[in-house]
Amino acid sequence: MNYRISPKNGDKLSALGFGCMRFAKDEQEVEKQIIYAIENGVNYFDTAYIYPKSEAILGRVLANGYRDRVKIATKMPPYLVKKYEDLDKIFNAELERLQTDHIDYYFLHMLTDVTIWTRLVNLGILKWIEVKKRAGQIINIGFSYHGGRDEFKKLVDAYDWEFCMIQYNFLDENKQAGKEGLEYAAAKGLPVMVMEPLRGGKLVTNLPREVYQVWDQAADKRSPAEWAFRWIWNHPEVTVVLSGMNSQAMVEENISVASRAEANAFTAADLELFNQVTQILSDKIKIPCTGCNYCLPCPRGVDIPTCFSCFNDREIEGKTAALSKYIMQTSVKSQTSNASLCSKCGKCESHCPQNIKIRDELATVAKTMEGFYYKPTRFLIKRFMRL
Repeated sequence: MNYRISPKNGDKLSALGFGCMRFAKDEQEVEKQIIYAIENGVNYFDTAYIYPKSEAILGRVLANGYRDRVKIATKMPPYLVKKYEDLDKIFNAELERLQTDHIDYYFLHMLTDVTIWTRLVNLGILKWIEVKKRAGQIINIGFSYHGGRDEFKKLVDAYDWEFCMIQYNFLDENKQAGKEGLEYAAAKGLPVMVMEPLRGGKLVTNLPREVYQVWDQAADKRSPAEWAFRWIWNHPEVTVVLSGMNSQAMVEENISVASRAEANAFTAADLELFNQVTQILSDKIKIPCTGCNYCLPCPRGVDIPTCFSCFNDREIEGKTAALSKYIMQTSVKSQTSNASLCSKCGKCESHCPQNIKIRDELATVAKTMEGFYYKPTRFLIKRFMRL
């Protein structure tokens, strides 16, 4: 495993971090994956208060003699903090789930602008952080970010943070905080953790044929996932790259790549391949959803990420395959979750890290995916499934 040194505190962190949001359903399998990752050098595990099951699973595994070998990163959701007392309520619940007396890297989760930070300051969070750090319960304090680069810079400057996390991948080089934000934070001495390296899998699965043709031109033959990870690790400003690993094969492959990938290793030819792939994918992806699920639950039961994923797949897999997938995943269940159920309440949009106009996009999905062929196709699929 390659390691990168935190410029803030000297911690030796594994270049690959284990993202715990997308754990596999089989808890015994998850336990094996966590232990395998630790035994093979992964020492940074990222979870969150709003992933209660993953915090509990991680805590149970680490309690079996592994806690001192890893750094735990978890998060406080600002939108659930209404008063000062909520800070302890949430934090103490996390300590209990994780079966630990301290958090190594504690995030304010999904800050989008300075206004949210200011509200927390007015509630007394500066005092709270000081108390927790003095007691040794929080070792490092930071924030995770979704938003534009200007607000990101303002947040970096708003407090003496000890780390931060941004969404970063080759398709988002100039979106959200982007490369400019990455370099700004690094110049301030902050370790930068990276999430969504594969954009919720969109940079790996069901890619257009033209993308594979581009990768085939490379002198070094690598999988799309390896290319995507190596692109991020090529940046010396990046400290840890999170991967939401949910299979043993994925854990093994990512550890292998992380053990070989170095900063500043790409040639001009390598970078040109990414320019070509980025152009192809940018032309195909219509809705920039990463499937993070922060928009859920929908009061009307709409499965927003799935609706968007199926809609985007029209451009990659074809209209018929995408429609079949859409119906299978949203419309033949006991509780339907298709786009036309949207009541336009707007609750989802306030939680979307990508700032997607979800209501408008769901209307487009409903119009496109639930047209003339929708009801008869749904009827035929239901009948086939009964048979």
